[in-house]
Amino acid sequence: MEKISGKSKRLDIENINLIKKLIPYAFDGDKIDFELLKEALGDNVSTDNERYQLTWHGKANSRQISMEQTSGTLLPHEEQSVNWSNSNNLFIEGDNLEALKLLQKSYHGKVKMIYIDPPYNTGSEFIYPDKFKDNLDTYLKFTGQIGDEGFKTSTNTEMDGRFHTNWLNMMYPRIRLSRNLLRKDGVAFISIGEAELGNLIKVCDELFGPVNRIGVCSRVMKTGGNKGTYFSPNVDYILVYAKDINEVNGFRDEISEELINKVYTQVQQEGPRKGENYRIMGLYQGYLDKRANQRYFIKCPDGSHVLPPGETIPQEVAMGEQVTPVDGDGMWRWTYGRFKEELENDNVEFKKTNKSSLIDQDGNQAKWNIYTKIWLKDRMDEGKVPVNIFEKFENRHSSAELKELDIPFDFAKPTMLIKYLMKIVGVKGNDIVLDFFAGSCSTADAVLQYNKEAGSQCQFVCIQLPELLPENSNEFKLGYKTIADIGKERIRRVLKKIESQDGFKVFSLGSSNIKSWSPDVENLEASLFDSVENLRDGRTEDDILYEILLKSGLELSVPVEIREVNSKKIFSVGFGALLICLEENLSIDDVEKIGQLKEELKPSSVRVVFRDNGFSDDSVKVNAIQALKQFGIEDVKSV
Repeated sequence: MEKISGKSKRLDIENINLIKKLIPYAFDGDKIDFELLKEALGDNVSTDNERYQLTWHGKANSRQISMEQTSGTLLPHEEQSVNWSNSNNLFIEGDNLEALKLLQKSYHGKVKMIYIDPPYNTGSEFIYPDKFKDNLDTYLKFTGQIGDEGFKTSTNTEMDGRFHTNWLNMMYPRIRLSRNLLRKDGVAFISIGEAELGNLIKVCDELFGPVNRIGVCSRVMKTGGNKGTYFSPNVDYILVYAKDINEVNGFRDEISEELINKVYTQVQQEGPRKGENYRIMGLYQGYLDKRANQRYFIKCPDGSHVLPPGETIPQEVAMGEQVTPVDGDGMWRWTYGRFKEELENDNVEFKKTNKSSLIDQDGNQAKWNIYTKIWLKDRMDEGKVPVNIFEKFENRHSSAELKELDIPFDFAKPTMLIKYLMKIVGVKGNDIVLDFFAGSCSTADAVLQYNKEAGSQCQFVCIQLPELLPENSNEFKLGYKTIADIGKERIRRVLKKIESQDGFKVFSLGSSNIKSWSPDVENLEASLFDSVENLRDGRTEDDILYEILLKSGLELSVPVEIREVNSKKIFSVGFGALLICLEENLSIDDVEKIGQLKEELKPSSVRVVFRDNGFSDDSVKVNAIQALKQFGIEDVKSV
């Protein structure tokens, strides 16, 4: 019976398996033969040590940190949550590096959108001190879960000498891990100030690939102001990257009321679209490149034939008669086939004029202009391409929101901004939105509002370090000990304000419930009869349950039902896909009754997990696997 490890998913093994799947002959057993791999890649192997790149002291270590396993877990806190049983939203209190590692298996390729507002590195923000080998212990000391006399935190100041280095070493592994969680059509938005804009673009180009950079947007933070040495800093920036640019859809904005009133002023007077608003656009546009099938005669209402300006005239004067254009000849926007179809659908308009840019069959100035109708309803459905300057989401809007909620916090992003990003990228249904620098939880607030307005069931996953607030701060005096406390309380107040039936689950980062583990499967088999308790004292069944979910690659929002067999509690996860029994003194009859649950619940496949020393004796433990095989259950593990 294989034991579940207390370590997180090994990303290096996953990468090796991907290579093995694509190029199996480049392996000698389980080891990569790099000479064979080079042969398989042909000329696409770089051997140049001098190339354009961003490098800094600690970059290699940052890569290693992102690959290192964690021995942490996420501990559930139902008492801090709202509507625990019926909500898929998550708030995780802890170091986001460790939390992102723990989410790699359960949320890999499942996140539609990432929005983060990380420290801008202006010299006053706290930069968390990542450690390669003992990062979890560092976090536990930071939060007081384990003692460490003399452990200190500090801000990142320019006096340090490693000003940019410290910030880059913090950001690099976190962005690298978060990219794994995006869906193929997923998009990441990263707010940033001017200090690290250039560096962050280079980091994201490296991690996402420059081809997947969608753009850099400017956001107006405020208007006016008299700060700054040379210019008043009134804008910050949002970097936009796709997981795979070829998979991205959406990126459409609503047409504004102002544009509608200004442009879509004409009204259809008859036909099936009677009463609809539209605008017109010339069928001839001077900027079009020459195309062989887009220069032809069109017959006007008075019987004359017209075409765009130019020297080349069709030999026969007839509707649709084409000619191959030469340099300088004008083009219609549509082919004749498309024009004919749109004409039949009443999407073409002829207007008499003495200022026409068209010519008639004799080469003289025509008496007509030809327009196509662009219907408001169609454009409302399609939307428009958003601009890369955001002027409606200033900091003052966020200040007003927090004041209304009576939440003390400075420098939060407006929920209107995040809702706008969700809208233009096409977040819908039960899509997941991730924010691993959650702060006061503007993202959670935005998702809850978005669901209320759009009737969707989108989920948020917010991660926030429990950064201590100064004891002399207004927040501390109001009862908030950490920034994470502020975030949780904001979510509660938003739920109440908008009268949402939703909720959120609270988890915190802690050490694994499993005390002893080995990454070597063969060694695990050797400990089959080890009856020593390997679970930490003081941990609850729910603590262990949710660690098993993470290690099994299941989302923390998966439905969990409690069943009973022979008065023994069984957790049925995902409608029977995973059955967990953490009881002690199990008999063979108990095991067989668990097997019978499969026949009752009828899942397509079943995994069963027991407490490693939960059997009445060693013979029951040995026979349990065979007993479950009778019910078609092959996947049996212990914890």
